[in-house]
Amino acid sequence: LPDALIQSDLQSVVTGTVPLWRHSGLPRPVSLPVSFGAPDLWTAQRDGQVRLRMGESGVAAEPPATVNQVFASAVERFGSCTAFGWKDGEAWKVMNYREYYQQCRTAAKGFLKLGLERCHGVGILGFNSPEWFMADIGAILAGGFAVGIYTTNSPEACQYVAENCQANVLVVENNKQLQKILQVHDQLPHLKAIIQYKDALKDKLPNLYTWEEFMQLGREEPDTQLDEILASQKPNQCCTLIYTSGTTGHPKGVMLSHDNLTWTALSTGRTVCLTDADQSQEIVVSYLPLSHVAAQMVDIWITMRVGGATYFAQPDALKGSLANTLREVRPTAFMGVPRVWEKMQEKMKAIGAKSSTVRRRVASWAKDVGLQTNMMKMESNGALPRKPLNYRLAKRLVFQKVRKALGLDRCTRCYTGAAPITRDTLEFFLSLDIPVYELYGMSESTGPHTISLSDAFRLTSCGKVIGGCQTKICNPDAEGNGEICFWGRHVFMGYLNMPDKTEEALDKDGWLHSGDLGKHDEQDFLFITGRIKELIITAGGENIPPVPIEDAVKEAIPLISNAMLIGDKRKFLSMLLTVKCHIDGETGAPEDELTPEAVEICRKMGSNVTRVSDIAGGRDRLVTAAIQEGINRVNEQATSNAQRIQKWIVLEKDFSITGGELGPTMKLKRPVVMKMYKEQIENFYKEVATPSTPDNPLPSK
Repeated sequence: LPDALIQSDLQSVVTGTVPLWRHSGLPRPVSLPVSFGAPDLWTAQRDGQVRLRMGESGVAAEPPATVNQVFASAVERFGSCTAFGWKDGEAWKVMNYREYYQQCRTAAKGFLKLGLERCHGVGILGFNSPEWFMADIGAILAGGFAVGIYTTNSPEACQYVAENCQANVLVVENNKQLQKILQVHDQLPHLKAIIQYKDALKDKLPNLYTWEEFMQLGREEPDTQLDEILASQKPNQCCTLIYTSGTTGHPKGVMLSHDNLTWTALSTGRTVCLTDADQSQEIVVSYLPLSHVAAQMVDIWITMRVGGATYFAQPDALKGSLANTLREVRPTAFMGVPRVWEKMQEKMKAIGAKSSTVRRRVASWAKDVGLQTNMMKMESNGALPRKPLNYRLAKRLVFQKVRKALGLDRCTRCYTGAAPITRDTLEFFLSLDIPVYELYGMSESTGPHTISLSDAFRLTSCGKVIGGCQTKICNPDAEGNGEICFWGRHVFMGYLNMPDKTEEALDKDGWLHSGDLGKHDEQDFLFITGRIKELIITAGGENIPPVPIEDAVKEAIPLISNAMLIGDKRKFLSMLLTVKCHIDGETGAPEDELTPEAVEICRKMGSNVTRVSDIAGGRDRLVTAAIQEGINRVNEQATSNAQRIQKWIVLEKDFSITGGELGPTMKLKRPVVMKMYKEQIENFYKEVATPSTPDNPLPSK
């Protein structure tokens, strides 16, 4: 945008009363197409500014603020409060907000010394740590972009992100991540320095620094340049890039402004009624990938807004150590992707199966009471004047002990998001007096858009819209299903260097089109019913959302770990299935050995199998017959013949991040699975006979 426009006063930018170029008296910028109705709401330029979607009252009308302004305010209010804690050997160490802010300023000066230019990236490649936070915020304070890179990325994927954001500096955790960058170093013309924040350097290379060396550079720099940059920053400028993990093609760089981060954190904190640290400090555990917007929003920004404390889990958190961290930290709020809750459920069921008969009966009674009481509470929107006596007894005998064992005894808010969760898992935890609240959003909405609350939730609903935002269901069908569209100050600026893709996501009025299908019930609870791109359109022309059918199969057959429905442009539906197995603690790769729960389920089917390879491809007749019975039960609930599963196969291994079938948040990457298992899928459609209907039972093995 022209210099005169950039210098125009902030009020005209954020109030939304007039488009930017009209306020300045300048011609409409040629970089924004005339065909687009509200171009002042978006930009694809790294140094662009946008008109904020300000409201007239309430939280939507709150004054915009930069990251530095919000951080400085947090220091003023909560300076001596613990900002974060990390494990050093067996002991926890902590840092307060005053020290945290100074460390981030030092990091910012270090980046400037290394040559970080305005609107260029600082890529961060590593597991969650204090250094991750400091690098992220330091990059923002210095006028650059904070850019998280998934630790599971290949060298080529790292190169794409680093070059796309024109990274001047890359911050890596250890030698393993460093080697990825060194492999593509010659393809990164903007790169000036690399910083390694964990472990000793194996080789001393030019422009490679340890974290301490880097921070020393910052300590030696005067404050002048940094303070000038901070004074020039505006809330409607980009400060963070979130790269969508995209199932096809290159990831898109989601441009988030200062206001996107600071306002969304404010609105979300108010919506869920978090308490400020001067009353009672909120505590969270950081373990989900910080390159994902949900983790950043919870661990960094919402926590900062209320003076909360973030404690870092160990790098092997998702391989088993998270349970120990939760018991030590005892968070007041906890966010888990569905797979985390499912893993907890599986482990608790396995432990329960080994308990004595009396213990099992007591637990079963308590769970019945817990589910009944919590369903009543849900239906009455949290208003149960007096808890029943049997509930109070169950709480003392079972629920309190379960919460303590999980490390959730202080946790008043348990959340799930980023991927669909089954009703079975939600009911399991609800029966243990642990309501798991679903939330919904996307990178392009700076994380949350709707949230379930203790006094406003429904099973399988994603709750209601956060304060200051709006939801619109676009082109609803007879049942009210349509595309979910967002409006609010959480809506992103645009995709970096991708104006065409930005125009696809934002309509002429500035509404963000999610690509998700959903509907509201009569009380305005939002239910996700599918994804437009995932919608299966059969050869007969019937539209079928796959997720409800996949969830129904997993619920009907507890042995199943993952299910993927096939049938786009096909004559009938088929399904790929995987079974629950052990995961390698080091690599995260699925193993051949079944989980104890899976073995127990197979025993009830009459089979003695202990390995996936005993079941895959229909090798065990008893298990195959039991799975078919479950499929038949699901088919009986189908609304039409076209929605019946006609063929299926159990694959040789479970889906995983390392295998490529799942994304970083455990979301199914359907195009990847379609390509990987092309042969099995084509085999479904080679024969006319369909062996999985009651009229056509599976042939004996």
